[in-house]
Formats: sequence, structure tokens, C-alpha cells
Amino acid sequence: MTCDDYITAAFSRDFVAEGYDHDTVERIHHSVFDEWIRALAQSGLFTNHAVANAAHRWKDNPHSLLDALLADADEITVKRYEIAWHALDRTSHLGFGAPPAAEYA
Repeated sequence: MTCDDYITAAFSRDFVAEGYDHDTVERIHHSVFDEWIRALAQSGLFTNHAVANAAHRWKDNPHSLLDALLADADEITVKRYEIAWHALDRTSHLGFGAPPAAEYA
């Protein structure tokens, strides 16, 4: 089994069971992996070297984390996340970041 297989086994079921979460896909898209790296390290399933390799791989290809988390998801769930991912790609290529917070006077 690969590290991604273990990540899928350890986290995919809970990730999918929690339902669609745009904030999570946005954080992954923007390479914010702290919670996932911490979860790997604290799980006791991975060596420090494996955790570091996973973090490096995710930084090189953030979508690989999403792929691992969605490996056991149904096709509708995968499609929802893919649509969100592509929308984030489009906005980042256009130079838009996250929408500004609303300001009230």
C-alpha cells in the first residue's frame, strides 16, 4: 500500500461523511494543509519521513490530497468537489483570490 492508500483508509470515510465543505476544498486548493499534516502525524500510522513526503507532495500537487480524500466517495460527491476545484482554478488564473469580506458601516 502507498501512503495515499493509507490516507484514504484513515480519512476518506469521515471526510465524505461530513458532506460537502467548500471551505475545505478552498484551503486545499490554496495549499493550506496544516490540519491534514497534523492529523497524519498524530495518527500514529505514519513515520515522520512519510508525513514530510506527503506534505511535500501536496505542496507540489494540492489536488493529490483531494484525490486521496475522495477515493471512496460516490461520483456525485466527486463531481461537486471537481466543479468547486475548477471554479477556484479559474478565479486564481484571473488574479482573483477569495472574495473580500463584506464591510458594514
